Amino acid sequence: MPEDRVRIRAVETLSDDWYLLRKTTFDYRRSDGSWQAMSRETYDRGHGAVILLYHRAQRSVILVRQFRFPAYGQDGHDGFLIEAPAGLLDQASPEERIKAEVEEETGYRVAEVQKIFSAFMSPGSVTERLHFFVAEYDPASRPGGGGGLAAEGEDIEVLELPLERAADMMASGDICDAKTIMLLQYAQLHLFHNAV
Repeated sequence: MPEDRVRIRAVETLSDDWYLLRKTTFDYRRSDGSWQAMSRETYDRGHGAVILLYHRAQRSVILVRQFRFPAYGQDGHDGFLIEAPAGLLDQASPEERIKAEVEEETGYRVAEVQKIFSAFMSPGSVTERLHFFVAEYDPASRPGGGGGLAAEGEDIEVLELPLERAADMMASGDICDAKTIMLLQYAQLHLFHNAV
């Protein structure tokens, strides 16, 4: 049981600006039974959801391109990432939030989404658990143009790509976002059998 292995000693808030950064000091009982004092910084941005829109007959997917400042300048990266639409839950259920998020970002409206799994994306330092979804999109069900919310600093380009091209972009490094790679690989294995 985790409570038998961890004893929290102190929690200090280091920053509560964009999201919450805390430093926690705790004792950890090792596998040999001995206790070891440790401290870790954790970044709490809430939990999120991500979705891959796909069209089986067209063998295509909908992705978005947007600027991500933390990627900017890393190993010469320009900061523009190609991603699956995603967002924080903000007190909504994962299903409710991802339906709203996909319409905000892409303009497509989906009635049904299929949850495929949840995952911690960077458990060494970030508390976020991401809920992964897929949904088949109908080209006729696009009441808006997408692009995100300008008030939230979003300036999103919508991309409709053949799955084969998206797979090539993963291989070349043009798609280097982890959640998107996971969803595209899921699509290759489960949605488009023998697609690439």
